[in-house]
Amino acid sequence: MNVESRARSTLLAALLGTILFAGCSEQHPISQGNGTAKASPQATSGKSTPIPADEPVARVASTVGPSVVQVNVRAVQQTPLGTQRGEVVGSGVIYRQDGYIVTNNHVVDGATDVSVAFADGTIEDASVVGADPNTEIAVTKVDRDDLPAATFEGDTPVVGQLAVAIGSPSGFESTVTSGVVSGVGREFPSELTGSGTAARSALTDLIQTDAAISPGNSGGALADRDGEIIGINVAYLPPAQTGAVNLGFAIPSDTAVSVADQLIEKGEVTTPYLGVLTTDLSPEDAGRFDLPVDSGALVEQVVPGSPAREAGVRRGDIITALGDATVVGYGDLLGALRDYEPGDNVTLTVFRNGDEKKLEVTLGEMSQ
Repeated sequence: MNVESRARSTLLAALLGTILFAGCSEQHPISQGNGTAKASPQATSGKSTPIPADEPVARVASTVGPSVVQVNVRAVQQTPLGTQRGEVVGSGVIYRQDGYIVTNNHVVDGATDVSVAFADGTIEDASVVGADPNTEIAVTKVDRDDLPAATFEGDTPVVGQLAVAIGSPSGFESTVTSGVVSGVGREFPSELTGSGTAARSALTDLIQTDAAISPGNSGGALADRDGEIIGINVAYLPPAQTGAVNLGFAIPSDTAVSVADQLIEKGEVTTPYLGVLTTDLSPEDAGRFDLPVDSGALVEQVVPGSPAREAGVRRGDIITALGDATVVGYGDLLGALRDYEPGDNVTLTVFRNGDEKKLEVTLGEMSQ
C-alpha cells in the first residue's frame, strides 16, 4: 500500500464515529491486559421450522442467513489523535465456498488479527486478501472449502422493492431487519465526505434503504425477495445528527463482485481514470447562467496529461453522459466509470458554449 492509499485509509479511519461510517462497524478500545471480549457466535439449533409462504422476510433470512458472518478484528490505526488500538466487530458475506468473504474496507483497515464467526457457531481465523478504499470493499479468507456462498444479483434494484439487511449490529449475530429500496445511485454530499477523498469516491452510486442498519452491520448483506445479494451494507446517517430515521446505504452488488474478483485474482484493483475534477451542476446555477442543460458534472479542472486533456475536455465543460450512461452529477460520472476498464475507449458527451460535443476518450489507470 503506497503513501496515498495509507492517507486515504487514515482519513476513512478518522471518519469512523462520524455521520458516515459510524453505524457500520463497532469499535471498542482495548485496555491494557484486558481487551473487550468479542461477541460469541450464536449456534443454530439444527431444528427446521416451516416458513409460511406469506412471510417473505423470514424466507430471505432462512436463505441468506447461513451466508452472513460476523467479522472480529483487532486493529491498529493511525488517526489524527495518534495510534489507536482496538477491536472492531463488523459483518461479511460469504463470496465463494472455498473461503473468500466480502466485507468493508473500513472493517479490516489496520487489522492485525481477524477471525470470522459463522452462523453455525464455528469460528475461524482469517487473513485479509485485499482491500479497496475507493469502493469500500475488502476480501478476507478462511481455510475452508465447504462454505454456503451467497448468490449475488448484478442488476440495479427497483425502488420500492423489498430489501432485507442481515449482519451483526452491536455484536448481535445474524440480526435481520427489513424495509424497501429507497433509492439508487445515491451519493453523500461532498461537505460530509470531504472533496477529493477516498470517502467521496467510495460513497457514491449507492443503494439507499430504510432497512435498519446499525453499528456492526458494515460489510453485511442487503438481499432481495429471492434471497440474492443486491448490496453490501456500508453506512447510515444517525437520526440524532440528521433528524431523519432509517437512512442506510449499501454498495451495489455489481461493484462488490467486480472489486472482489480483482482482489482475489490480483490482490489489487485497477480503476479507470479520466482525469477531471468536477462539481455538480445545480438547476439554480443552470438557470442563472442560462445554460442549455440543467444538470451534469461541471468540469472545474482538467489534469494535465490525462485522458480527458488528450480528448479535448476543457474547464467549464458540462459532462452529461459517459457512453450510454446519463451523468447528472459527480456520482453518476464515477458510477459510469466503474463499468469500464483502463484502456477502454468511450464517448464522453459534453456541453460547451451551448453546443453538444462528442469526445472520444481512452481511459487511463488510476494510480493506487
